[in-house]
Amino acid sequence: MKVYPTTDDPARFKKCKTLYLQRKGVRELKKVASVRFSGEFVLLKLEGIETPEEVHTLRQSELYVDRAHAVPLEEDEYYIADLIGMEVYDESGALLGTLRDVLATGANDVYQIDLTDGRELLLPAIHSCVLEVHPEENRMKVHVLPGLLEEP
Repeated sequence: MKVYPTTDDPARFKKCKTLYLQRKGVRELKKVASVRFSGEFVLLKLEGIETPEEVHTLRQSELYVDRAHAVPLEEDEYYIADLIGMEVYDESGALLGTLRDVLATGANDVYQIDLTDGRELLLPAIHSCVLEVHPEENRMKVHVLPGLLEEP
């Protein structure tokens, strides 16, 4: 199967013996049979997935490694899985909403936040906006730059 890697180091696929394949909300452990590279893609063969038709049913699925095999983090870096669902507060301590997703844009990540009033906020994941992150408390404090949050 052809995989678009979202890791900073696609070569790490060569070290993977197993991966979690998540499709339709179900996560299952799969053994890696072979790994090759083609341009920006990883060509991955997982045991038990033999035909092009089986591969086709996996479109839009996601692959994960367990925490023990995750890339070690640098200071002020977080695993996306630890950020998803985090409560987001402004500088005054008011709840803004919940972090739904992290979008990789190239220059910097963008936090996709579902606001309590039903709107969406796209917040750059930069130091001037993300003031504090506390994964153990499931919360972060942010500064919303002028113009990012339009009044309803």
